[in-house]
Amino acid sequence: MIDDIRFDADQSLQLQLYRQLADRILAQRYPPGYRLPSSRQMAEDLGVSRNTVNAVYDQLKAEGFLQSHAGRGVFVHEDIGSAIEPAGKKLKIPSGGSFRLPSLPDRVRGTPRRAEDACLPFQPGLPDLDAFPVNAWNRVLHHQESRRGLRGYDSTQGYLPLRTAIANYLRTSRGVRCHADQIVITNGAQQALSLLADVFLSPGDRVLCENPGYRGARNALGRLGNPLVPIPLKNQVLDVTALPHLGSARLLFCTPTHQYPMGGILDLSQRMALVQWARQNDCWIVEDDYDSEFHFFNKPFAAVQGMFDNAPVLYVGSFSKTLLPALRVGYVVLPEEVVEPVLWAKQVSGGETPLLIQATIAEFMESGQFVRHVRRMRQLYRDKWQYFQDAVQRKLGDLVQPVAESAGMHLVLEGRFDDSALSGWLRKQGFGSTPLSAHYIGDTASSGLVMGFASASEREMEDCVSILRSELTRV
Repeated sequence: MIDDIRFDADQSLQLQLYRQLADRILAQRYPPGYRLPSSRQMAEDLGVSRNTVNAVYDQLKAEGFLQSHAGRGVFVHEDIGSAIEPAGKKLKIPSGGSFRLPSLPDRVRGTPRRAEDACLPFQPGLPDLDAFPVNAWNRVLHHQESRRGLRGYDSTQGYLPLRTAIANYLRTSRGVRCHADQIVITNGAQQALSLLADVFLSPGDRVLCENPGYRGARNALGRLGNPLVPIPLKNQVLDVTALPHLGSARLLFCTPTHQYPMGGILDLSQRMALVQWARQNDCWIVEDDYDSEFHFFNKPFAAVQGMFDNAPVLYVGSFSKTLLPALRVGYVVLPEEVVEPVLWAKQVSGGETPLLIQATIAEFMESGQFVRHVRRMRQLYRDKWQYFQDAVQRKLGDLVQPVAESAGMHLVLEGRFDDSALSGWLRKQGFGSTPLSAHYIGDTASSGLVMGFASASEREMEDCVSILRSELTRV
């Protein structure tokens, strides 16, 4: 019988139960082979629904923490060490879950670089523009555009109803610990990254980046000449065991819920080890949660930001993939002490984000249409993900190796070819992509193509795969 679990009425019961059971397993309060109560008994003991318990058990099974034995029950996995080993054998869970934040450096200024991408099928990061609910969006837009209050200025921090809607959404969907006053609305995630560079980096400060990793982050965080230090990947995710060997840094940029571009997912123990390392080394983590909505079979891990009170995490998101890139609206969730410095930098570098668009997004979220749209897109992208994988296996199975996780909007095709030349050739044929080698820091790089399937139709998938085969067999 488990009757010592307590719940906070302001948070999701499912998320709280998941965290508390996972913490106990990691701390070996529930050792390998420990039998948990049946879902019916657990629900009865805790006064929650059986569906809630079943959902938590299913998630913990999917992550390797629990296993079922037919006719016997649910047990802590006998080989639970394999789930926590990636974070190191000496992982210690901090007591209290609250950290002292790292120190802030002097603010710096710089000129951002410009980058342009074409809206071609297979362009990474491009959603299905034809699936956007234009009519529903226009109704909300027309409702907002008649409001006189939206024709002037509002706030550098962002429209309060939008910040409130984002905070409510992130608490529910990602386990982020935040309120509206901790959120700053930005002109896309790229501006958020640039603002963080302005506020947190002094000359000479080192920045740790996943290798391979997101080029936009490297451009923003390295534009002032700060050294970019590559963090190697292990099993397609940031190798947390390599961090002690890389030296000190002011910022660490990562994509823990769906590593870009390789697709791995940082597990719970690795996330804990990452936060502990950052705390011990006076380093801020920049968590880019760029497409967490699009996990197809299991609910994604909660955000690193939400694992502990006062965690040294700067959480970045945007509406470019969930709604439209053309909106140019992103956001960053900050510890309260950091909000004012970031607002100062935003006021100097860009000022307010367009108010009418903010108000439209806010109503779109408050009315429930945003969540319904994301749910539809998750199913659509899951179908596209499966179709594109099948097409690649049928026509390119002997020429490339797909790197596919059940999440996201892109697929990596690794192979032995000049990926820069092949990506350029594809563009001339009317198909987007980026060379995998361009995502690496340094001279050592793998070759491949990063293909954004979300923006492609089934016909375009078949055509693209066919001409890729012709070109690869020709050379």
